[in-house]
Amino acid sequence: QVQVVESGGGLVQPGGSARLSCVASGSISSILTWGWYRRLTGKARELVGTMSTSGLTNVSDAVKGRFTITRDSTKNTVDLQMNNLKPEDTGVYYCSTITIAGGYWGQGAQVAVSS
Repeated sequence: QVQVVESGGGLVQPGGSARLSCVASGSISSILTWGWYRRLTGKARELVGTMSTSGLTNVSDAVKGRFTITRDSTKNTVDLQMNNLKPEDTGVYYCSTITIAGGYWGQGAQVAVSS
C-alpha cells in the first residue's frame, strides 16, 4: 500500500502563486504514476496533470503554461507549482499514486483564489 499526504494551498490572490506538495510513503517502489486532480466548486473531479516514474509530465489544457509538476525522488515528493492563479482555480486539489495494485489518494488540499 501507499499512503499519500498533500500539504500547502490556502488563500491566494488572483494572479498569485501557490505550491502543493505530495508526500508518499509505504510501497514507494510500486508507484507507476503520480497524479494531481482537482474538484472545482460545483464540478466533478478533473485531472490536472501526471508524472511518470521516468519523469515524463503532462498537464491539462486548462492549466498548461501556468501549472508545473516536479518531483524530488530523494524525498518521495511530487509538487504542483501553480502560477497566475485565477478564481476559477478554486477547489480541492488531490494527489494520487497509481500502482499495479490500484490507486491511492490523499485527503486533499484546499486552494482558494480570491481578492
